[in-house]
Amino acid sequence: MEKFIEKSEVTTAPESIPGPSMSRNVALLFAISCGLAVANIYYAQPLLDALSLEFGITHSSVGIVITLTQVCYALGLLLLVPLGDLFNRRRLIAGQMLLSVLALIGVGTAPTSTVLFIGIAAVGLLAVVTQSLVAFAATLSASAERGRVVGIVTSGIVIGILLARTFAGVLTDLAGWRSVYLVSALLTLVMACILFRVLPNNEHKSESLSYPQLIRSVLTLFVQERILRIRAVLAMLIFTAFSILWTSLVLPLSSPPLSLSHSLIGAFGLAGVTGALAAARAGQLADRGLGQRTTGVALVLLLVSWLPISYTQHSLLALIVGIVLLDLAVQAVHVTNQSMIFTVRPEARSRLTAGYMIFYSIGSAIGSIASTSMYEYSGWNGVCLLGALVSALALLFWLFTRRLH
Repeated sequence: MEKFIEKSEVTTAPESIPGPSMSRNVALLFAISCGLAVANIYYAQPLLDALSLEFGITHSSVGIVITLTQVCYALGLLLLVPLGDLFNRRRLIAGQMLLSVLALIGVGTAPTSTVLFIGIAAVGLLAVVTQSLVAFAATLSASAERGRVVGIVTSGIVIGILLARTFAGVLTDLAGWRSVYLVSALLTLVMACILFRVLPNNEHKSESLSYPQLIRSVLTLFVQERILRIRAVLAMLIFTAFSILWTSLVLPLSSPPLSLSHSLIGAFGLAGVTGALAAARAGQLADRGLGQRTTGVALVLLLVSWLPISYTQHSLLALIVGIVLLDLAVQAVHVTNQSMIFTVRPEARSRLTAGYMIFYSIGSAIGSIASTSMYEYSGWNGVCLLGALVSALALLFWLFTRRLH
């Protein structure tokens, strides 16, 4: 790591020089940091019953905790992530993580529901440090290895999302729901200190933009960069499919004839981790100029995955196969998307990330709402048909646009 830092401490724009080769240990540090940060916005999902009981919130209203976290995360993508194109990223990342520590402590010690909601909102807003880390990792890596690095870091994010529920459930059983946020605060503090020590102190020539101009320029990038528009739409579609599965999966698994416990249901996230780890190699294929081919193959796998998933109520093995295929496909496209958009406008990587991830959030929200509604209307078969239709739409969109960028 020290060797990496010595090579990277420069005072000129990092985007204007060939990046050093990033060691695997440093890439893994980025991945762990991202996983820890993004998990903060998913801890509340298995804790809603405990929060309802603790603060006297009705079951019909406690869902606002999840909504508030996601809305503030989306706001953070637009309002905070672009700052990486103006300020020293090392200080910005460490500062956001320290503020996250305070927010997590606020949630973990909240005496009233009002304090809880304020803390949860701050946690969601500051969790976008994950995307600042992705953009920084892309900037620090050499162009020939950028896809590999983005793949490793993105895998950390996905694993953090998938394991957050399991972590929260286990820790709540051992020491209560407050321990989840207090332990996360401690881990985040340790990680902030490590990152501040390890990350290179890159000073880059920032653009002469005011903050309002910076935010407006995120929208301008969509007008100017076709590859960003195309890849953002793909992100919206694949994460709609991803959310369709993971939002509604608990419903057939917890109902007869399966009637699985919450612990067993949470264990299916481990199958998703397998797919996410395998998808890290997609970045290496993008580095070799095979991004379009990788996208096409992954989108076909995404469509195919819904066939075994549709047999969930008859075969859990089929479900596991489907989960692995779906998570592999979604993350392969996600990694490839980011690898490709990071090749344009090096000075605006934080804004490119912000714009791209806003479409990711839109897709996740659409999938969550649509899947539960579809399950109520036509059961698990309807959910699988919806997922397959969205996946087919993504494949068709790619086929029509693959020669445009």
